Amino acid sequence: MKRKVILTCAVTGNAPFNPKHPNFPVSPKEIAAACEEAAQAGASVVHCHVRDETTTLGCRDVGKFKELTARIRDNKTDVVINLTCGHGALFLPDPEDESRALPGSDVVGVEERIAHLVECLPEIASLDITTGNQVEGPHEFVYLNTTRTLRAMAKRFRELGVKPELEAFEAGDVLFGKQMIKEGLIDGPPMFQFVLGVLWGSPADTETMIYLRNLLPPDAIWTGMGIARDEFPMAAQSVILGGNVRVGLEDNLYLDRGVFASNGKLVERARRIIEDLGCAVATPQEARDILQLKNFAKK
Repeated sequence: MKRKVILTCAVTGNAPFNPKHPNFPVSPKEIAAACEEAAQAGASVVHCHVRDETTTLGCRDVGKFKELTARIRDNKTDVVINLTCGHGALFLPDPEDESRALPGSDVVGVEERIAHLVECLPEIASLDITTGNQVEGPHEFVYLNTTRTLRAMAKRFRELGVKPELEAFEAGDVLFGKQMIKEGLIDGPPMFQFVLGVLWGSPADTETMIYLRNLLPPDAIWTGMGIARDEFPMAAQSVILGGNVRVGLEDNLYLDRGVFASNGKLVERARRIIEDLGCAVATPQEARDILQLKNFAKK
């Protein structure tokens, strides 16, 4: 029997994007349509942010998340819903006094960070178990997730029945994820994702993926993903090493140099890679079974 690989499409993301892209999804209606496109192309899971239609930047508007999840659930094609929970941890230190936050900072408490999960009850949500220096467009910032906050968020995920996708940017993140598992904060088989190629994070290469994989607990389900030009090489490497796959416009806007992609086209290429390597893409229901998911809203 062929190994089933969970194929996630991250359809829109949070960061600034090239305004020349002809069909980048911004509104809840557009993002839901992108999810439908990805699902029809074969995605097992869709990972979703929402955006402000005026600025086009990511936001944490609970109403937009509710509209988006309702639209996805009304779509004709089944897919597992994975919502971001990475907002509310953006600290922009004042260069003149780094103890002060600049006005663009967005650091909020646990209940505000998970408010959309309470309202939407997705099957999965990302939990970025990291703190570090990051860059998005012209902005350099500190992505601020204390161990205290992460433990509290994991506890609330567990109470809500939402599966945490433990996003790891470096080795210490995996070790803290294992600590939360040891403390009983994570139910069922743990789900890890290695985010590779982010500036000042872990590099997108084979050695790094193997090292991070070897730190995992034996029952972990994992994905190794790369951004931009590393998206497909890391997808192939993840399959070869026993992991799952993530692609999508959040991570990469292009099919080839100068050729803009759509979420559907990215999923189609990832599916070909998975199948050419002798595996099969998991259906949404197979993904639910593998991950032992809850909160599945039957159509």
